[in-house]
Amino acid sequence: MLGYLTRRLVQSALILLGVSFITFILLYVLPADPVRQIAGRAATPETVENIRRQLGLDQPFFVQYGRYLWGLVQGDMGRSYLQKTEVTELILSRLPATLLLMLAAITAELLIGLAMGIIAAVWRGRWPDQLLMMASFITVSAPQFVVSLLLLYVFAVQLRWFPIGGYGTFAHLVLPALTLGILGSGWYARMMRSSMIDVLRTDYIRTARAKGLGRARVVLRHALPNAILPVIAMIGIDIGIFMGGIVVVESVFGWPGIGQLAWQAIQRVDIPIIMGVTLVSACAIVLGNLLADLVAPFVDPRIKLR
Repeated sequence: MLGYLTRRLVQSALILLGVSFITFILLYVLPADPVRQIAGRAATPETVENIRRQLGLDQPFFVQYGRYLWGLVQGDMGRSYLQKTEVTELILSRLPATLLLMLAAITAELLIGLAMGIIAAVWRGRWPDQLLMMASFITVSAPQFVVSLLLLYVFAVQLRWFPIGGYGTFAHLVLPALTLGILGSGWYARMMRSSMIDVLRTDYIRTARAKGLGRARVVLRHALPNAILPVIAMIGIDIGIFMGGIVVVESVFGWPGIGQLAWQAIQRVDIPIIMGVTLVSACAIVLGNLLADLVAPFVDPRIKLR
């Protein structure tokens, strides 16, 4: 286990280094000039050059990148060009809202998606299977803003069960989490159905049925633990996606998460914030996959980490 963790941590460090390098290159060759955004349209060329020199943007690429890496090693993600605040502080201030929405959204995805997948697998080839798979196709194809606005109109405007937007209470969390749960449930439903069908064909499932066990016990007690392994891997990926922020959903519901911060930074070409959010998202993906690998042996003892 220790050797496995060591290898994975080294691989994770190399992945994050690669992500930071590629992102830095893309932002370096970006046509938009962040100095112009800071100085304003009426700034003189001398003012622009002074700001560029103060920010160190007049130096060669590898000098800028090396300085950025040295700051990361010391826990410094840089300072926002426009907000004049440390990027670490800005991200940490948005982190609680992002984590809360991530946990609620993944819970909603699993509850909806796994239920759909299990029912579809048990009723394979019949009308419940066809109906649920059609629904899953619709959910994975639906635009985020359409689902968000539809739920807002029905549950916030017409029924007035939930607030239109904002952050702070459980009621504010329900609609954005439900939106993400509906949008992501189709992937889980399809994965769960495929995996469950394969497991239901195995010999030990036929043996359990021959012993007279009920359908619910066979499916939930014997088939589900083995069929859920691919879903665990998907959860690891979703952690990274949600930690990077869901820009559309956060904007529609006024949710103060990392995605909203990233969108504002992209509009203003605030490079330190863009780099910080990208690295946080990459770290979340790496850690999510690592956690999924570590959880898998507890679900299926046959899996050995070497």
